Amino acid sequence: MLIPLIVLVGFGALILFSAAGGSWSPYASSHLVRFSVFLVMAFVLSRFSKKIVSFFAFPGYLAVLALLLLVEIMGQIQGGSQRWLNLGFMQLQPSELMKPAVVLALAKFYSGLPVGMIPTWRSLVPAGVLIAAPMALVLMQPDLGTSLAIAFGGGIVMFLAGLPLRWFVMAGSGVAVMVPLAFFFALQPYQQRRVTTFLDPESDPLGAGYHITQSKIAIGSGGLTGKGFNEGSQSHLQYLPEPHTDFVFATMAEEWGFIGGIVILGIFAIILNWGLQVARRSHDRFAKLLAAGMTATIFFYVAINLMMVMGLAPVVGIPLPFVSHGGSSMMTNMICIGALMMVNRWNQDAPQRGLRG
Repeated sequence: MLIPLIVLVGFGALILFSAAGGSWSPYASSHLVRFSVFLVMAFVLSRFSKKIVSFFAFPGYLAVLALLLLVEIMGQIQGGSQRWLNLGFMQLQPSELMKPAVVLALAKFYSGLPVGMIPTWRSLVPAGVLIAAPMALVLMQPDLGTSLAIAFGGGIVMFLAGLPLRWFVMAGSGVAVMVPLAFFFALQPYQQRRVTTFLDPESDPLGAGYHITQSKIAIGSGGLTGKGFNEGSQSHLQYLPEPHTDFVFATMAEEWGFIGGIVILGIFAIILNWGLQVARRSHDRFAKLLAAGMTATIFFYVAINLMMVMGLAPVVGIPLPFVSHGGSSMMTNMICIGALMMVNRWNQDAPQRGLRG
């Protein structure tokens, strides 16, 4: 897994080099430094024992929840959103930490729940509270994309824990009924514009639909092999918005074309398949749910970002893992990688402990 991951990060650095107009600063160099630091963190995380991780599951969740509350009290406001805590050496976005934290807390919860209680309200209500509390705080920031990511990771863990399928069907039906009400009464005006723009971007190509329109132009103009490294006109002439973060895939596609896109998708497929294999080989419910939830978290990032830049989903500010520039995103995804490496080590050590016993 580490070889394709390093290749992906290196490819991302080349894309960020081009997004900066042919300069390693400020994006590509910091991207590589962050990955190196967080890779060391992932290796350290991979050495944790199952007992320690299980013990700190709920305290860790509560600590991140406290950070989300702190954001509401003294968080920094950027671009009309209050999402960050200034730590001096970095801007921390606690909502990013909540994505793996909620997966860990739910894995711990369901691992200790008797199988007979899975089809009862005792398996639903506490888990619902664990997901709803951070979602409410994140929506207040406001940050719809991250709140959906928290819900997705938590929902996957609940589904794999064995909750009755009819509950998910009922929840889906309820969401379908509530969507129109949420659109008019829960979403901020700029979020409403994102939805209407997604449905008809050509209605306002120079206004609300500008982002998606320019992204499609960049991707389509790349053709099969692209315009060539550092030769992208959309990003260099600043037509493409956020070419180094949310729309980094469009920057890549213009210069590397369809072939570059296939390479990135192929590497993500290798990483996600490895994560699923780690989950399948796990020997207990806690490890299985933890590995599957971390894999689902990475998948959500990838799927929503790619759908977003191609006009298949509203623009919700989800970066592309290991490629986009951003410290909080890199930290979250490397925590997921570190957790998967940790569970993989548990899987390898389990037979040996059995032989020694």
